[in-house]
Amino acid sequence: MIEWYKDKELTIFFNNKPSVGMRYALPSMSEAEKKAVSQYPFENKHALRVTLFDHLKTKKYDFTIPKCYCWDGATIPRFFWRLIGAKTSAEFLIPSMVHDWMCVYHNSVGYDRNFSSRVFRALLLSAGVGKVKAQVMYLAVDNFQRFCAWQAV
Repeated sequence: MIEWYKDKELTIFFNNKPSVGMRYALPSMSEAEKKAVSQYPFENKHALRVTLFDHLKTKKYDFTIPKCYCWDGATIPRFFWRLIGAKTSAEFLIPSMVHDWMCVYHNSVGYDRNFSSRVFRALLLSAGVGKVKAQVMYLAVDNFQRFCAWQAV
């Protein structure tokens, strides 16, 4: 296991180094396949086992993001790209993959919205995103999830 991030609140382990690939529309694809590639252009290249420790609640979560899992990158509105960065920026890919998985599969973190947001912020920091930008993104994501009615436990 690779210790990816650790602080007093949480620890993140991966079973191996994450590998992300870009999907491309091919002429032989159907229109539906091309649309899917355009909506979710990123792909997890190898199954990624994620182990999370929530030190505040003394809980442990384990889940696997399967090979070929696709997502859209960081969901950043275009008008914020100059301030925050493009949704496709390299430093956002691993954090957005793990966070998108937790958002789709709430049970992977015990339906704990707040913890999933803290994991996202930790992954941003470990990817080299500055503290202020990571905090802004954390607050935006957590408030958006609250708006979408994913209640913290």
